[in-house]
Amino acid sequence: MSKPTIFIDGEHGTTGLEILDRLAKLPQYEVKSIAPEHRKDPAARRAMMAEVDLAILCLPDDAAKESAALAAELGDKAPKLLDASTAHRVAPDWAYGFPELTDGQAALIAAAKRVSNPGCYPTGAIALIRPLVDAGLIPADLPISVNAVSGYSGGGKQMIEQYEKGEGPSFDLYGLTLNHKHLAELQLYSGLKTRPIFVPSVGNYRQGMLVSIPLHLDALPAKPKAADLEAVLAKRYRGSAWVKVVESPLTEPRKDRIEAEPLNGTNTMELRVYANETHRQTVLVARLDNLGKGASGAAVQNMALMLGQ
Repeated sequence: MSKPTIFIDGEHGTTGLEILDRLAKLPQYEVKSIAPEHRKDPAARRAMMAEVDLAILCLPDDAAKESAALAAELGDKAPKLLDASTAHRVAPDWAYGFPELTDGQAALIAAAKRVSNPGCYPTGAIALIRPLVDAGLIPADLPISVNAVSGYSGGGKQMIEQYEKGEGPSFDLYGLTLNHKHLAELQLYSGLKTRPIFVPSVGNYRQGMLVSIPLHLDALPAKPKAADLEAVLAKRYRGSAWVKVVESPLTEPRKDRIEAEPLNGTNTMELRVYANETHRQTVLVARLDNLGKGASGAAVQNMALMLGQ
């Protein structure tokens, strides 16, 4: 039986290189590449797509749309597509590549010809919010604020170069027009009707991400305890290979703090519920590698589903 063949369109970008590195450890797949001088040649890219089972688009949005159009020209010879850009994340004819979203999402991805890989920030936020909306503990119209910090590798080539030259700030907030490109995806797949406030930030370290969502428990109609929120999350992700709920995090050695980097190099995401029941306040926290479950790790997970592996 022949190995499934993969073409990474944009293999020398940050996400593409991470995917290549992960696939190098998986001998059951064969990766095909275009000669460097032909990487931007539409005819060469289209010809390569006709030879492979699946193409992963690691490109800017406009280039990803162009690549998807090249694949469409192949008709029945078109490969399956997995888009790592933002271009198709809320497109109704692309499956959303977060297998843990609902009970049927992994099967939907497995059956799809075109899948959009999730964004790093939305992955953490959606994992925390969606089960609580589905369970009725968070009303869909509740105003939600999402705060997040990522290592600089999530900011693309220019930001990486700036930091690696030692010219990046220690920490900064961005997206303060409140119109970050991940907002549409975050709102849609969280199940929220009210547009959330999303405040991302970047720290002076390469990779690792924390996404946090503060809640007033008495502002929720059911007036739940933090343990009720934790129980819903634990039930949703029980048995998941990659999403883990860390129960009662205030019993951990460091108790009231959490670092961003311990999951680097993995496809794991950890979810925690921190709370002060006296004041009826809680903070939901997701920790993940922005290049792992937030990008390349998720892409390899989705690729395997799409190829029936």
